[in-house]
Amino acid sequence: MAFVDEHAVVINAPANNVWLNLSAALDQTFSGSVATTYARVAGCAERSPSGPRPLAIDSTLVGFRVASARPGAELELTGRHRFSVYALSFHMEQANSGQTRLRARTHANFPGGGGRLYRLLVVRTGFYARSVRHLLKDIQRQTESSRGTG
Repeated sequence: MAFVDEHAVVINAPANNVWLNLSAALDQTFSGSVATTYARVAGCAERSPSGPRPLAIDSTLVGFRVASARPGAELELTGRHRFSVYALSFHMEQANSGQTRLRARTHANFPGGGGRLYRLLVVRTGFYARSVRHLLKDIQRQTESSRGTG
């Protein structure tokens, strides 16, 4: 798959705390009627959440399946629908003492005319990048406030 983008945030918390909040934030982001309706209309392979929480290999979110899960280190989500095949990976690494850098990296292919149009509407407009940055900031806020540092 082709590289799409990467975003990062430094969180004032250890990686295990970040991991738990990442899993919870993804469940919240990819649930509800908007996500399930979108998944149905786009033809996502995964249309409902399943499996253990915190997320583990083969757990699903709407639009994604967990391909790799190493608590406190890495989470890789994969998915597909009519317009794209994609992977969204989260990597955690120590930034400074007591801090974790959380990176979100996306790879995707957009086959055919529908895929090209989808890429234009979702990626090239900046909508996708804003959404990922917003997700990372939410994880940062939630993690830091749960430690009493936010």
